[in-house]
Amino acid sequence: MPQLIVMSGASGVGKTSIAERLLAHPAFARAVTATTRAPRGGEQDGVDYHFLDAEAFRSGIAVGRFLEHADVYGRLYGTPRANVEQILESGRNCVLLLDVQGVESLRADGVEALYVFVAPPSMEELERRLRSRADDTPEAIEARLRAAAHEMTKQDAFDRVLVNDEVERAARELAGWVGIDLQSAADAPGRP
Repeated sequence: MPQLIVMSGASGVGKTSIAERLLAHPAFARAVTATTRAPRGGEQDGVDYHFLDAEAFRSGIAVGRFLEHADVYGRLYGTPRANVEQILESGRNCVLLLDVQGVESLRADGVEALYVFVAPPSMEELERRLRSRADDTPEAIEARLRAAAHEMTKQDAFDRVLVNDEVERAARELAGWVGIDLQSAADAPGRP
């Protein structure tokens, strides 16, 4: 039976990298979330996010189009309900990347899922990853590190904690929790 897999964790911990590895397997599909933030270099509407203006986003909230929504760093983010339902109805596991606020919202609404907290091997490694991305100012990185320290205290609210010390290993472990063997898929003819 397909599951909704909700991954969360601090910025820079590697949620997207793990999700990309899972999504290389046909048993997984990603729910594309919506946001009011501007696209970053190379991001495409409908692929990376549904990029909405604040008015359209609030209108969607008002009519119940979102499974969850939150204000994160001054931008609205949310998960279109229809996208998740379509993936699960197709027989695939739905991978959803959310911040801790989004997870709290889903839990409060009683949404059934496998809730996975992705943790860094250490806070020092997380800081190294954030600084190497060169996406943020030093002040923004410090804010993300403070937020990460707070988010780490929320691990107990999740079904599983996944330490991302190496993406391939972490993805295999997570897939195994829902009964999927990523290794055999990688060895199959015609698979990357």
